[in-house]
Amino acid sequence: MAADYPDIDIAPFIDHALLTPTATPEQVEQWCEQAYRYNFATVCIYPTHVKQAAEFLKGKTPKVCTVIGFPHGATTSAVKLYEAQEAVENGATELDVVLNLGWLKSGKTEEVHQEIAEICEETGQTVKVILETSLLTDAEKKLATELCMDAGAAFIKTSTGLNGGATVADVRLLKELVRESIGIKASGGIRTYEQALDLILAGATRLGTSRGIDLIRQRDNLEKEK
Repeated sequence: MAADYPDIDIAPFIDHALLTPTATPEQVEQWCEQAYRYNFATVCIYPTHVKQAAEFLKGKTPKVCTVIGFPHGATTSAVKLYEAQEAVENGATELDVVLNLGWLKSGKTEEVHQEIAEICEETGQTVKVILETSLLTDAEKKLATELCMDAGAAFIKTSTGLNGGATVADVRLLKELVRESIGIKASGGIRTYEQALDLILAGATRLGTSRGIDLIRQRDNLEKEK
């Protein structure tokens, strides 16, 4: 099966995620070292670990990504903005911001747009907006994507991973909506190398996963079998 896929190096697509509530400084250092060793795009950690990760990765290729309003997106706009600004001050250059789904579903589109636009404008960094696609209708996914694109988001992200994960169908839909204008991050439930390739071929330009090393090892094993 994998032999039919194009030869794609998935490592530069991966945001190496450590988003467990019990993450320790020792684990954060381990994740940073792994991100550097495997040439992952970023290490993605909670805001409390950003300063440590930024110091470890200073001068190295992987960027520091953190989550804002995670995991439900229901904190106030002022709190999200402060959290984002503090994260940037501590060294984060990519921010995965959870959309306020309650606002989206109740038609508060101006509030949704303004919240994302303020974070984009005030931080000046790469903002990826988490839609939580498993909780949205296709019409809501379209509306959310349009609002986020207009607000200045650099990526649309499928999921937190806590309410379902990335699907090829959702990535294809998002690709149709964004064309080539912004990136698409597929996240949640990516467990196999073939699944990662399917998501990339569907249009994902970034993959969020805590299993990046396992995916690379699966690829290497498949290469040995050829």
